[in-house]
Order: sequence, then C-alpha cells, then structure tokens
Amino acid sequence: MPYTPIVGTLGYILSPDKRRVLLVHRNGREDDDHIGKYNGLGGKMEPNEDVHSCIQREIFEEAGIICTEVVLRGTINWTGFGPKKESWLGFIFRIESYTGEPFTKNEEGTLEWVNIEDITLLPIWEGDKKFLPLVFDDNPRIFHGYMPYDGETFLDWSYVR
Repeated sequence: MPYTPIVGTLGYILSPDKRRVLLVHRNGREDDDHIGKYNGLGGKMEPNEDVHSCIQREIFEEAGIICTEVVLRGTINWTGFGPKKESWLGFIFRIESYTGEPFTKNEEGTLEWVNIEDITLLPIWEGDKKFLPLVFDDNPRIFHGYMPYDGETFLDWSYVR
C-alpha cells in the first residue's frame, strides 16, 4: 500500500532580537485536535503550491505578516499522529524576519511571544520537545526525522543531519 501522508508546513517566527518565538495557544476551537497546546504556525499544503509558498501563505493567514527570510530547518515524518492517527510529512521552518505587525489571535487561538528557552515548559506535544532544539540551534544542516505516535502517545524519535 503506498504511503500517502498529509503534507504540511510548520513555522517558528523569531522576534527581531531572536530571543522569542511567536506561538499559537490552541484555545480557539473546542473541536481542535490540538486544544490547549502551544504550537508553531502552519498547515496543509495545497495542490497548487510548493512548501515555501505554503509556509508563506499559512503565516500570512494565521499571523497577518509577510515572511521575508524563511529557513528550512528540517523535515519530519509523523505517523499515527493525534486523535485521528493521521500520517503527516512536515517541513519545519524558522522565520528569521518578516514585515508587518503579527495578529494577537486567530481562529485557532491566541498568538503569544514566548522566550525560546521556555517553550518546553508550556503544554506542547511530547515529541516537540525532541525536535525543537534542532529548529533553534546554530547547526546549518537540515535535519530529517521520523516521529511515530499512537494517537496522542509519543512513541519514538530518530533523525539524521
């Protein structure tokens, strides 16, 4: 059976001083599979776009800003993820600069600036604690990871760089 994951993007927007990141606190919809968790911004890729266009569109829709410097930090293959046990192939970006003033909320929840070192203290997916250090480190090499879940239960993490 061919593997047909949902293809998506996930972006972490840095503040101008590079010490904070803009996250969404998913508290906007009770039917949200991520309810209560903090996450980067992003979503599903549309048929007519590449991953770079996707992250730019998603960031504009969710935060109201235009990305001017977008850096691919890695890819992750999530299998069995969330309540629907979906498989996702995610492209993980760090947004180094942007123009405009970010929204303070969107339909998914509240947008909040968080100190990078404090992210893992927030309610996030367990697996995010494994890959987020790779997003924010100074290593220029892109990582490629595999992160299986069983629904909401984190199972494992492996990656290469």
